[in-house]
Amino acid sequence: MGEEARHFFAILLGAALTLLGLIVAFSFSMAVSRYDQRKNYEELEANAIGTEYVRASQLSSADAAKVHALLKNYVDQRILYYKTRNESALLQINSRTARLQTEMWSAASTSVEALPSPMATFVLGGMNDVLNSQGYTQAAWWNRIPTAAWMLLISTAIFCNLLIGYDAPGRNRVLLLILPIALSISLFLIADIDSPRRGIIRVQP
Repeated sequence: MGEEARHFFAILLGAALTLLGLIVAFSFSMAVSRYDQRKNYEELEANAIGTEYVRASQLSSADAAKVHALLKNYVDQRILYYKTRNESALLQINSRTARLQTEMWSAASTSVEALPSPMATFVLGGMNDVLNSQGYTQAAWWNRIPTAAWMLLISTAIFCNLLIGYDAPGRNRVLLLILPIALSISLFLIADIDSPRRGIIRVQP
């Protein structure tokens, strides 16, 4: 390779590695922000359920006991939602959750008829927060790094490895393993953080 060609190759390699570094950094930032979002919504959902449990105490004894029992069953389903990794079990959990939401809203809206208007709004507002928080949580778990971003990241990583291997001196063959290993670890970490239901790093209820 001539001096001019080598100089151009060095510029090309530097630009490719810089681009790869930026894409890895942005992908990692996207994965971490989505993980933080899932944690925040889990906390908001837990607070909403706990708050409504307390507000339901303003109902009559029988109505309060009914709403409390429904909320306890609802919490059990939400915990299972966070813990399960089985897709068929998840469908059953979502079905039971939807049924409990309907029952909770029906019980709360019926029970507040005997309460003064401000108190009724107080109780129903809390139940509305419980139902909304579940929707926000579900949306956050569906919010993943786009497939196009993964394709760009993987293809850029492959091109960078090819460029490095193209001009690597024979005596430094062992050094060729450094970039692939580092990239493999980085991609594994990004994929793990971005996978709500799989991997090591997960949101715990």
